[in-house]
This record gives sequence, C-alpha cells and structure tokens, in this order.
Amino acid sequence: MAPQPRSAQLQIRVTPREKARLKRLARAAGMDLSAYVLSRALPPESERLAGLLEALRRQGDRRFALAEFDEVLSALSAADFPLAVESLDVTRLDSLTQNQVAAMVEQAAAQRQAPPPAWTRDVVALERPWFATDLKALRLHLLRASPVVFRRRNLFVDAGIGSRV
Repeated sequence: MAPQPRSAQLQIRVTPREKARLKRLARAAGMDLSAYVLSRALPPESERLAGLLEALRRQGDRRFALAEFDEVLSALSAADFPLAVESLDVTRLDSLTQNQVAAMVEQAAAQRQAPPPAWTRDVVALERPWFATDLKALRLHLLRASPVVFRRRNLFVDAGIGSRV
C-alpha cells in the first residue's frame, strides 16, 4: 500500500519542556518531530490492520487476508495492542467477516489481559452458526474446540489467534 501524500496540518499546544522532550525522543528514534509524533499516535500496525480490513472487504477468498490479520495481531505486544486495534472500522465488512475480525481481536485482547476495543461490542453475533468446514463429521469437534470468544459469536473454528496449522 503506497503512502498517501500529506496535505493537512495538525497543531497541538505543548509546553517548551514537552516539546524539547519530544524532539529528544524523535532524534533518538532517528526521526523528525512530525514523523515521531505521527508514529506514536498512529502506529504502523494500526495502518497495516486497516489495510487488511480493506483487503477483506474487496477479496472474494478472504483466507489469506484473515491469516495475515492473525499474524499481525499475534505479533503485537501488550503495549502496542490497544493503539493498533482501538480504531479499526469493520462497518464496511459483511456480517460474517465482522464477527471473525471481532472474535480475533477479542481473543488477542484476552491473551494480553487487556479489554477489547469498544467497537467489538457493536458487532452483532451471527444469527446462524457458521462452521469453518462443510464436513459434517467435523462439526461436533468444532463445537467443542472453538474458543469461547468465537462461540459467543456463533463461529465454530478449530483454533484461534496465533495457532494456525
């Protein structure tokens, strides 16, 4: 995804001491002040996740985008997780994909002992059960093996975040 040209400005008021500290932190990170503040306010992980949501919206076969979403979520530290997921917008996704993404984020939050972002509460659980396979012989296994956050959303999968086979 190519970077968007920047044409808008944002001004914030800080004390001279805060500005000096921000400049020192930016210099230590090898960045200019604007790049440093922007990287802290909008970490690259949140942009990557937002790009993957756009790919999920456009693609017919979503398995690869969901797998990459899983990889990014799994790699997030407990400190980076809240900022990376707090402003994800799933409203343009179909209901199944909204629930899959919400369940993945909720499970990642639970693994980090962090609260899930508020937007996950707005995603309405599926009315009918969805199984990760059409093989009826495996459905009983999926009913038992699915992580709780997925079951609450009527999604039945073999494993959750970070445990792809």
